[in-house]
Amino acid sequence: MADVKLAIIYYSSTGTLHKMAQRLQEAAEKAGAEVRLRQVAELAPPEAIASNAAWSQHFDTTKDEPRAGADDVVWADAVLFGTPTRYGNVASQLKQFIDTLGPQWAQGQLANKAYAGFTASMTEHGGQESTLLALYNTIYHFGGVVVAPGYTDPLKFADGNPYGVSHVTGGSNDAPLTDVQYAALDHLARRVVSIGGKLRA
Repeated sequence: MADVKLAIIYYSSTGTLHKMAQRLQEAAEKAGAEVRLRQVAELAPPEAIASNAAWSQHFDTTKDEPRAGADDVVWADAVLFGTPTRYGNVASQLKQFIDTLGPQWAQGQLANKAYAGFTASMTEHGGQESTLLALYNTIYHFGGVVVAPGYTDPLKFADGNPYGVSHVTGGSNDAPLTDVQYAALDHLARRVVSIGGKLRA
């Protein structure tokens, strides 16, 4: 049987979500998936990007990477969406991409796939759970299957987020990912690939 096709579609301003997406790609490929890693387009004005050195550096570093398109979601058996928290909600960059998927939604091309999410915020209670829950409202409309990790592995009691995977970047927005987050990301990738394959069958 052909490899499960996984699309990892995310937005990252300063690089945390980018690193999380790369780890998910590595884990999914180890699990036997064919992966498309795609960043959505930046919508912020140049002056906003320039006002934050980390944002500006990440924008320059990733400006030539492949951008997400509707065909990436249609192609996939499973989709992982990544977004930083924005006031407890999905970042406008990812939301704008999702909002362009109306034609595919209307044709039923987004249904019956496995979906899950990952996020990060500066503070421990900065809206990570509400961001993932808000993201999943869209999946219900797609007719997709939300494949939250729950507590399906003991490692989730260390990570502590049954809705997806999240990371606290800290006040300076540069706290590195740890083995706890890496383990949770690996588990999420394996779980979504496994269930995506079952849904396809």
